[in-house]
Amino acid sequence: MPHRFPRIAALALCAATAMVSAAACGGASDSRVLTMSGSLVGREGEVIRRQLERFRQAHPGIAVQLRPTPDAADQRHQLYVQWLNARVSEPDVLQLDVVWTPEFAAAGWIAPIDGFHPPVDDLFAATVAANRWNGALYALPWFVDVGMLYWRTDLLAEAPRDLDALMRMAKDVQTARGATGDRGVPFGFVWQGARYEGLVTVFLEHLGAFGGAILDEAGRVVVDSDASVRALTFMRDAIYEQGVVPQAVLTWQEEQTRFAFQNGQAVFMRNWPYAYALLEDASESRVAGVVAVAPMPGAPGGAPTAALGGSTLAINAYSDQPDDAYRLIDFLLQPEQMLERAAVAGQFPPRQALYDTPELAGALDIPPSEARRIIEAAVPRPVSPVYSQLSEILQVSLHRALTRQQDPRPALEEAASAMRMLLARLELSPS
Repeated sequence: MPHRFPRIAALALCAATAMVSAAACGGASDSRVLTMSGSLVGREGEVIRRQLERFRQAHPGIAVQLRPTPDAADQRHQLYVQWLNARVSEPDVLQLDVVWTPEFAAAGWIAPIDGFHPPVDDLFAATVAANRWNGALYALPWFVDVGMLYWRTDLLAEAPRDLDALMRMAKDVQTARGATGDRGVPFGFVWQGARYEGLVTVFLEHLGAFGGAILDEAGRVVVDSDASVRALTFMRDAIYEQGVVPQAVLTWQEEQTRFAFQNGQAVFMRNWPYAYALLEDASESRVAGVVAVAPMPGAPGGAPTAALGGSTLAINAYSDQPDDAYRLIDFLLQPEQMLERAAVAGQFPPRQALYDTPELAGALDIPPSEARRIIEAAVPRPVSPVYSQLSEILQVSLHRALTRQQDPRPALEEAASAMRMLLARLELSPS
């Protein structure tokens, strides 16, 4: 959802000079004071205040204060860079976007946490992999976001088994005619195709479907592989050859996509979990009660793939109380806190065992078994300290190919060349 925020300079001044205390935290002069930054608005703000009060009760010698930051990712990132470049010791605990961990780790801004021996066996593997850099673990997943396929149960009996089936099923509904001769649903499949980060996540899911990757396990650029070309060609042809994806998606982000699906104009939609509850609101949605979710399906040579999103918790490398900071992170990642966050904010927990519990079934709008199946197909975006620059390069080439300014192969070859040059210049190329 779009938000309006003051200028970043005003935010920085506000955040640097005023801290919002968690309810009933205030306190004893002999208490140690931890600071934590992150979202304080809406239901997220409600649940974190409640949980920090319970943490205070369990640890009466530690007071916790919340330092507000913008919800807009780019503004929060800019504010963190200002703080950490200045080597400030607060906030002690940082809420990070999942793709920021390697950047902050490589810059020396967050501390490795392996020394605390965090139990990670029950966490989804992709959420742990996204938070490692150079073999060390630097953050822990707080909640999980994943790309998923939404489909209409009033139009289809089952989710598509593969991408070819998705195209065929969408086309059949599009071309169907009712008793009055009216055409079927106008759009077969809608996704985020504007030139921004969302396009990279959609491409990543198509890429995994065909068995490709942006970087390989060694960190080498492989986005110009044959599998990558097939994936991007599939996306382009779905627009111009198949007519299943409308050209309008090339200017759409999440909300435009949701509105099209919500208004009954599409058979399938790729979007994030936040959309589910909105689609089930019968006062606003024409598809309430006839929506289901599934992983984005695979294609020959690949597998169902979901782009990994979400937030992680990390310790400020300049904090003078890292032990207490980890104690707070560990508390927030306990099952009871994750279940409460799911119930209040609708966010997916990263603990696998919770998906078998009746408590999570009562907390989530999406059936936990379906959510788990999608999360198990999650793939992190490239774990690189310069991911944002790699993404910007790729966005340009993807959009050029999808708008038919360039064929997929030369577009991806140009992107790969620029990405290799960037990694070589920064001495990040694998040996």
